Amino acid sequence: MQKDIHPKYNNKVKVSCDCGNTFTTGSTAKELKTELCSECHPFFTGKQKLVDTARRVEKFQTKAKKTDSESKLRKGKTAKRAKKAENRKKREVVVRVQNLDDLKIEAKVKKNNKAKKSKKTKK
Repeated sequence: MQKDIHPKYNNKVKVSCDCGNTFTTGSTAKELKTELCSECHPFFTGKQKLVDTARRVEKFQTKAKKTDSESKLRKGKTAKRAKKAENRKKREVVVRVQNLDDLKIEAKVKKNNKAKKSKKTKK
């Protein structure tokens, strides 16, 4: 085994947390600084604490507010479908027939045209 390749191990290293708690432990480092410890960690305290070093929480909250405001302005499927149905009703043209004889004549004309077309295709 080679000599002097491992770092020196310190038995009494001071660990300091952002909350102000300090304790000693063993490590190869001379001093340790942490953001969370057993005194301030949410798992041990039962209180919520947001640790946000890159502003991720703020960015998420701004995105969430933006989507909430947009969703209030959006219309749902049922509203969109109802509006389309109203537009279709406006476009529909109602034809009133005064004589039933006129209606029968038009129907006969259409049938004759279809019959003529079908005879031409058979030849």
